[in-house]
This record gives sequence, structure tokens and C-alpha cells, in this order.
Amino acid sequence: MADQKDLNDPLAIAMFSEIFMVDQLARARLAKALPKGMELSHFTVLNHLARANVDRTPAQLARSFHVTRGAMTNTIGRLEWAGYVHVRPDWDDARRKFVSISEAGRKARDAAFEAIAPIINDAVEAAGAERVRAALPVLRELRLAFDEPATPAESTSSRS
Repeated sequence: MADQKDLNDPLAIAMFSEIFMVDQLARARLAKALPKGMELSHFTVLNHLARANVDRTPAQLARSFHVTRGAMTNTIGRLEWAGYVHVRPDWDDARRKFVSISEAGRKARDAAFEAIAPIINDAVEAAGAERVRAALPVLRELRLAFDEPATPAESTSSRS
């Protein structure tokens, strides 16, 4: 069982405070730079589909982004309306759909990436490429630790 000192570890608190603040500031800055009408959630889905280059189900996308199926369905609907994705039925299971990026979606993703790339590059340059490279393994380990299923204690406490 953890003692009180472990619960108030200043290193952990400082690190996660910085991570949360960087996340908030980066999201706000990148969202402002995106092309008119594109939201950060739209860009991240388009980027995921462009990089994966395979069809995904809405459920697979929801799991990848740790959002509800409803939230992902909403995002997919907006992307489909804009012409950025194609949604087609699964020919083997009519209850399921597949989502793929369209040519217009690739162009929109590329335009968005061009808009945010200078912001990202400036941030890396300000921190120093070698320092960022050294931090990546630590950040990946943290991501993997949080990507694992919640423990029973976490599941219970999040519902209270």
C-alpha cells in the first residue's frame, strides 16, 4: 500500500502538470491554425486514416482515440458531410460500416498539416531537437502505461 509521500510525489505532480499544460496550450494553438471549419478532432482522424491507409470501423476509430462511439460517429458524420471520408457498409456484416479517407480528405489533411507544421517545428527547435529526441522514450512509456486497461480501483473511482 502506498504511503502519503507516494501520493504527493512532487516529481510526478510537476511532470503531469507540465504535460497537461502543454496539451492544453498545444491544442489551443493548433486549433487556431487549422483551416477554417476544421476542428482538431477532424484533423486527427484524417491524419490517422491517411497514415494507416486502410479502412477502419467507427468502433476501431473510437477505441484508437479513446472516445465514445457516439462521439466518433459525430466526427465521422461531419467529415463525411465535408467530403473528407467515405463511409461504406461492410459487405460481410451489414450492421458494420467502414470509413476511409477520400482524396479531398487527403488534401484537407495535407493543408492542415502545412498550417500546423511551423508551430510544431518551432516548438521542437525551441526545446532543442536532441532534448526532444531524448524525451520521446519517456513519453512513449507513459503513453503505454496509460493505454493499458483501467484497474478495478480506477474504474470504480471514476464512476463515483
